[in-house]
Amino acid sequence: MTPGPHRGSADAMTTLPSKSELHLWLTENPDVTGLREIARAFNIKGSARVELKRLLAEMEAEGLYSRRARRHGAAKLPPVTLLRVRAPDGSGDLFAEPQDWDGPGAPPRILILPRAGDPALGEGDRVLAKLLKVRGDDHDYHARIIRKLGTNPRKVLGIFRAGAEGGRIVPIDKGADMEWMVPHGQTEGAEDGELVEAEQTGPARMGLPRARILDRLGDPSAPKAVSLIAIHQHGIPDRFPDAVIAEADAIGPAAMAGREDLRELPLLTIDPADARDRDDAVLALRDDDPGNPGGFVVWVAIADVAAHVRPGSELDREARLRGNSTYFPDRVVPMLPDRLSGDLCSLHEAVDRAVLAVRMVLNAHGEKIAHRFTRAMMCSRASLTYRQAQDAFDGRLDAATAPLATVLDDLHAAWKVTLAARAKRQPLDLDLPERRIELSEDGKVVSVAFKDRLDAHRVIEEFMVLANVAAAEELIARRSPLLFRVHEEPAVEKIDALREVAVNAGLVLAKGQVLQTRHLNALLAQAEGSEFDELINMSTLRAMTQAYYSPENRGHFGLALRNYAHFTSPIRRYSDLIVHRALISAHRWKPGARSDGLSAWDIEHLAETADLISQSERRSMAAERDTTDRYLAAFLADRIGATFAGRISGVARFGLFVRLDETGADGLVPIRSLGDEYFHHDPETQTLTGDRSGQVIGLGQRVLVKLSEAEAVTGGLILELLEIEGEALARPRRGHGGRPGRPKPRKSTAARKASVRTRRKRG
Repeated sequence: MTPGPHRGSADAMTTLPSKSELHLWLTENPDVTGLREIARAFNIKGSARVELKRLLAEMEAEGLYSRRARRHGAAKLPPVTLLRVRAPDGSGDLFAEPQDWDGPGAPPRILILPRAGDPALGEGDRVLAKLLKVRGDDHDYHARIIRKLGTNPRKVLGIFRAGAEGGRIVPIDKGADMEWMVPHGQTEGAEDGELVEAEQTGPARMGLPRARILDRLGDPSAPKAVSLIAIHQHGIPDRFPDAVIAEADAIGPAAMAGREDLRELPLLTIDPADARDRDDAVLALRDDDPGNPGGFVVWVAIADVAAHVRPGSELDREARLRGNSTYFPDRVVPMLPDRLSGDLCSLHEAVDRAVLAVRMVLNAHGEKIAHRFTRAMMCSRASLTYRQAQDAFDGRLDAATAPLATVLDDLHAAWKVTLAARAKRQPLDLDLPERRIELSEDGKVVSVAFKDRLDAHRVIEEFMVLANVAAAEELIARRSPLLFRVHEEPAVEKIDALREVAVNAGLVLAKGQVLQTRHLNALLAQAEGSEFDELINMSTLRAMTQAYYSPENRGHFGLALRNYAHFTSPIRRYSDLIVHRALISAHRWKPGARSDGLSAWDIEHLAETADLISQSERRSMAAERDTTDRYLAAFLADRIGATFAGRISGVARFGLFVRLDETGADGLVPIRSLGDEYFHHDPETQTLTGDRSGQVIGLGQRVLVKLSEAEAVTGGLILELLEIEGEALARPRRGHGGRPGRPKPRKSTAARKASVRTRRKRG
């Protein structure tokens, strides 16, 4: 719905929208909830704004509207504050937020009031400003500029197109629709068609921002450029400073002094075939304690990264900045230099390595009844792949696994007893196959398939979870600061939306009780093996909140655990390094002359570190996802015009998202391609309904599509919808004789099943 100018003027009586019109518009614009923004959208001025405010108050009482919550709680900004300028909104107003915000919730919204003589401001600029607290509908303060500070120019990654007066840059972002102008002399010699990185140098001219090229990145179509694009686009640090490399190169192996000797234990590593680091080793032994019949002793040993990466060192600062390693099909951007990640902290076969280890005792029901942490030295008996381990579990031994047959049998048996405890705990049991992209030597996509899900994967995952729980419990018991891995329960609104999807699929999600993972597992079990299996799994995933790190323990909903911290991957996650340091300090382990436990600075900045590495994790996830999209687009680029089977995975007012069965790639069916009629978008039922054909298009429907476009640089796929549930798509068109008669509406499979249930209830 697009509000138009016919709704009134300042001199005439303004016609207010109806509640239904307002509700529809607010649904389509969920981020716009302020009176000022709504009034501007409907061209409501003068005294009519009072009536609009009254109408919104009525809608709020009826649950149809919710004003933006106050952003800063009881916290208050000082009268003079350092601000960072945000991008102008749709009306050209300039807002800002505090440069440093440590209050509860989101930072307050600040409207900048420009005056004659103020410097021109753009997104990313920093200013010192005088603030005045106000009670605005969409902001909390007014700001007057005192002075402009150093800037952080906007940057863009795109394709350079040479021109007579310099050239232009076409951004590679799928959502970007504006080119950038590059004046003559600012091109750095870039050639037409090259991938470049540039920064804005001045305000827009002829509607386009002006820029200068910073870096030439070469041929954008080269296979090796795919992950490079993501690295630059998301600002992932991929080059270690000289001081960090020098510090890493000077490190030697950890000493044995002060460590427990575990080198006689047959610990081994199990990793993917293409593993770039090996930071965890496992072992299970049948417990010989007569008081624990049928029980097991499980060891999990983790590389002692803290012994080499000391608080406050150059290595530590760089690792904290990176937050985690980022993995791409053709490369890894590590958190630590290769001297550590690939050598000193990697648990290679037949090499002594320093570790932090936990010894856990499980009873016959798979419940952990005791644990003990130690700082030790180990020597791996074998470096196995998941496939090797699985073959051994199935009785197919090779030269590497034959000498360890009993060790592997006990490991598998110990995992089997944990299944009872897992079934009792009921962690969320999503079935979401992971794609595997195979590349040739020159980086081209050879195949796209789904990774096998083996018992060997589950063995390692379960024992890593147990070790993480033990670490959290140990540090809580010792009253030590730490970083928890937090996964909060989903919002009520998202669960209501999931319930709507379930009902439309003929399934049941219980209502009126405290949500637990077992309720969601019951829904997933109902869908298993049905045509709605993938739909319910994806919808359940979308209903979940995003996990993050915090010094406060809020539990892990998805794993159904009260206490959980990341302990098992300090090579690739800074959070785990913090937990290792906390364990070292809590146990007062000091094998070296200098303490390598949790420093006073670590403790003081724990909340800041949690926020920083949570953001880094999201940055890496976005970069990895974008890279996968680009590889898939490149793989499909020579199949334009081909047809594919798939399922509708998303519904928006601008079109449909379809997940292709063959590759798992997601493509867009633009709404304009669905026919010459208006489609009404219902966000609650996740459907589009044709106003003349009555065609209902919704989540989970089986479709046949044709590939229209595949853009490798952006990763975008454009599809044409051919069939829904085996029937051709209705495409009504207006003729010369006026509007055609309305055909009988065709319901989606989900809608048809819902109708059947309704009739049964009435009968």
